[in-house]
Amino acid sequence: MEKPSRRNVLMAGGTLGALGALTVAAPAKASSLWTWSPKGSVAGTGEGADPRWVWDGEADPLVASLIDRGDVPEVNRLLKTWTKNGQPLPDGLPADLRDFLDKARRLPSWADQGKLAKAFEFNQKRGLYLGVTYGFASGMMSTAIPHEARAVYYSKGGADMRDRITKTAKLGYDIGTEKAFQSDGEMIVTCVKTRLAHAGVRHLLPTSAYWTKVADEKIPISQADMMVTWHSLPTTVMKELAKWKVRIPDDESAAFLHSWQLTAHMLGILDEYIPKSWDEANAQATQVLDPVLAPTAEGIKLADMLLNLAAFVDGGILTKHILGALTRYVLGDEIAGWLKIPREPVWDPIFENLWPPFVAVREGVLDITKAPKELREVYWAFDEIIRQGVLLLLSGADYPISIEIPQTNNPHY
Repeated sequence: MEKPSRRNVLMAGGTLGALGALTVAAPAKASSLWTWSPKGSVAGTGEGADPRWVWDGEADPLVASLIDRGDVPEVNRLLKTWTKNGQPLPDGLPADLRDFLDKARRLPSWADQGKLAKAFEFNQKRGLYLGVTYGFASGMMSTAIPHEARAVYYSKGGADMRDRITKTAKLGYDIGTEKAFQSDGEMIVTCVKTRLAHAGVRHLLPTSAYWTKVADEKIPISQADMMVTWHSLPTTVMKELAKWKVRIPDDESAAFLHSWQLTAHMLGILDEYIPKSWDEANAQATQVLDPVLAPTAEGIKLADMLLNLAAFVDGGILTKHILGALTRYVLGDEIAGWLKIPREPVWDPIFENLWPPFVAVREGVLDITKAPKELREVYWAFDEIIRQGVLLLLSGADYPISIEIPQTNNPHY
């Protein structure tokens, strides 16, 4: 498989997944009493402990020790060469880190390569829709999750959003590749490195006076936080596709879920919190995701940053308006209002009136061949907007993408 760079990460598997990947490395909040039963999980059993008070018992003390020992610069340098799932670990790693990585890179016994192959077929066929939903259902939603928005804003990545999104986009890219979890794929490596990065944020963010001033938690990125982020991705994606009346065979739907179940496991989420079915996922999301959506000053600023990242293309004359209208269409008026995204008199009606038939055309429900030329051009323009939007938004020089353990918080805060 070609080594992912900034450019081909953004182009593959639905380009707008880059925005959605912003959500992967940040925490969120669960505000109600935890009642979801572990019987509904892939494990089928568990202690049923409230995940708001559970973090990563293996990665957290290890990474805290690496940071305190001053080992992180060398560890990041060595791990930059570790890219393939089946590749031997680089020489020179601290023994405790090597032991952790050897264990963390193993797939669980319930991994199903047949389902993963079917998931790749789904990603191939639905890449365009996945791009829109990852980007504007999941990615922009992250700015309306208070814990998530604040953690992103005050952690190191908040200082350079284009770099932050590009790095976290690697997970969204890797999960859509043909051999994502096989020895010559890269998804396992990406997940494990992200797990280390999460542990670094847990250790560093509580030392930020800016974050602690606004946070209502002592330690970020709990198991509940990660599950909220997880639901903002596959659970939200499937809800959007259903709303758009995209017909998905049951085996493809189950396979897509399986790919994300494995991703959750490899990111360090305990199996007892990972839903075993879409019904269980929807039930859990109703409890942990839906109630927490709300505006924050940090989220509003992040949303504006994201919508303005393409301003270098046209000075914001057109791109910001298109991205803002697409965000409003996907997330709805309430969340768009929270994020202070202005209404677009030109683009809002275009998406509201023409997106449903655009999907119907792509699904073969409507025949566009006899439609007026002007209408055909609008549908073709949708394709181009989706395919090129985030490529332009985040484009820059190609370079190998390396997910690293952070060493500081946002230096501007």
